[in-house]
Formats: sequence, C-alpha cells, structure tokens
Amino acid sequence: MMNTKRTTLARLLAGCGLLAAAALPVQAADAWPNKPLKIIVPYPPGGSSDIIARAISQPLSEALKTTVVVENKPGANGNTGTDFVAKANDGHTLLLCDVGALAITASVYSKLPFEPSKDLKGVTMLAYSPHLLVVHPSVPANNLKELVALSKKDKLNFAVTAIGSAPHLAGVAVEKATQANWTYIPYKGGAQAIGDTVAGQTQVMMNGMLATLPHVQSGKLKVLGVSKATRVPLLAQVPTIAEQGVKGFESGTWQGVLVPAGTPAPVIAKLNAELTRIIRSPEVRERLVSQGAEVYTMTPAEFSTFFERERKNWAGVVAQGGVRPE
Repeated sequence: MMNTKRTTLARLLAGCGLLAAAALPVQAADAWPNKPLKIIVPYPPGGSSDIIARAISQPLSEALKTTVVVENKPGANGNTGTDFVAKANDGHTLLLCDVGALAITASVYSKLPFEPSKDLKGVTMLAYSPHLLVVHPSVPANNLKELVALSKKDKLNFAVTAIGSAPHLAGVAVEKATQANWTYIPYKGGAQAIGDTVAGQTQVMMNGMLATLPHVQSGKLKVLGVSKATRVPLLAQVPTIAEQGVKGFESGTWQGVLVPAGTPAPVIAKLNAELTRIIRSPEVRERLVSQGAEVYTMTPAEFSTFFERERKNWAGVVAQGGVRPE
C-alpha cells in the first residue's frame, strides 16, 4: 500500500514538474524582452526593408517598453546580416528582410553558413511591394516592347539589388520571356542600385515600389511597367508587365520578420501580435500605402508555408537563368 502511495505521489510530482516546465516559456515570454532589441536589416540604408524597419521600430519600442535599434549589416547579398541573426543566441535579435530573396538564397548559393529553413523561424510578413520596371529618363523607350527592341541594338546595364534577389530573378524572367538582352550589374542593396540608375550609370532596373516610387514621382526615373496582376492606383496609367505581353507575370518584394530557430514559441507569438497590430495601425499603414506598399500580415504557420512555396517556385527560375554569384 505504501509503495502504491509513493508511486502515485511521484507521478503527481512528475506531473507538476511537467506543468512547471511547460509554463517556463510562457513566463519567459511575459518577462521578455528584458534588454534592448536589435532589428538587423541585411542591406544598406534606404531600401524597402530599411524603410519598414524604421517605420516600426519606435512603435515596437513603445509596445514592448524597451529600446529597439535598427542596425544595417549589408554584405554577401544579404547573407552576412542573415547569418548574424541565425547564430544570435541572446533572444533579442530580429531579422527584417526581403523574405522572397531569403527563400531564393539556397538555390543561388551552393554553400551557405546557415540554412534558412532550419536556422530561422518566421514571425510575420509585414508588407508587399510590387516591382517597378524603371529606366533612366534618357533611355528612349516608353514601354516594355520598345525597351526589348532597344536592348537588342544598344548595350543596357540592368541594376540588381543583389545577385539572386527577387528583383534580379524578376529581371531574368522578363528577359527570358521577351528575348531581351541586358547585362546585370550587382549591388549590395536597393538604395545603391537606385542611386546608380538615377545617375545614369545603369539604365534599367526592377525594384520594390516602396523604395522606387519617390524617384519616379520626382522624374528621376521613368516607369515602364508594374509587376502585379492588376494596375496599382498610384500609377493607374502604367500598364502591368503582364498586359505588355508577359502573360501571368507577377513578382514583388515581401518584407517580413524572422528570428533564430531556438526562439520560444510564446515569444514568437508575442512578437507576431505586436508587429501585426503596429503594421496595421492607421499611421504606419497610411505611410506605407502612400509609397506603394501593401500591408500584408501572416501567422507564423502561414509564413512558413509561404516561404517553402517561394523557395520551390524560384528554384526553377534560378536554374533556367543560370544565376550564380560571381
């Protein structure tokens, strides 16, 4: 009888221990964060990811009652900053990047210091920005057909935010579909690619609307097409690339937040809730929409599904285009 009682008591204590263990991550999430947060943007300042990171940093700081610092860590086409976050073990380092580009990375690079699908977990998507096909104003083309014809006669340099980035592969897809001919010039991020195209050192580029629209509105760049299924209200007079002969074509830049794989699920859930609320707030939403970005949030599970789908979709484009870092 005594042995039975001891066994029962042991089971009860074990059960309580399991409950206590299960509660620890929740308690940790309640106490989290307990020091400043870093949002790592793996590109130079001025690009779409950087714009969004700075738009959410102050509201996130207020919501979590801690300092939130945006830090740019460009290099290796975004892989330097991403690897930094993948290996972070402080529980307070986030990655804000072009999720589509991250999904493409494993197809472009034969060796990476991290595995995107294993070393990182998605928190939420934040925004989608269709790509704009733009040229320097001196380029004598006013639509895609004229640009393709010009590319077969004159040398055109096509600025890409990074080798294997979503804008790069969008350019490859358009080139293959139209038989255009241009030379890709890689940069460390969207801001630098835009800067050289505005200066006329490169003639053509595709880039997220969020970072590119101001230069179109100022007349520093000329827009020839939008990479969305339907026209966008801010550029209602500009036809889509699909309308101009590349049937079904659609591409864009997806900004989202990821964390190291070891981050507890309750912390991810807390971050997801706060980021979703912030990005959907009228102030932040209106700021982004006015520049051509659409607020687009996901649950962590939806994020994971999206990431794997993008990885598979772009792998074929990478193979067809022979895209490899130099």
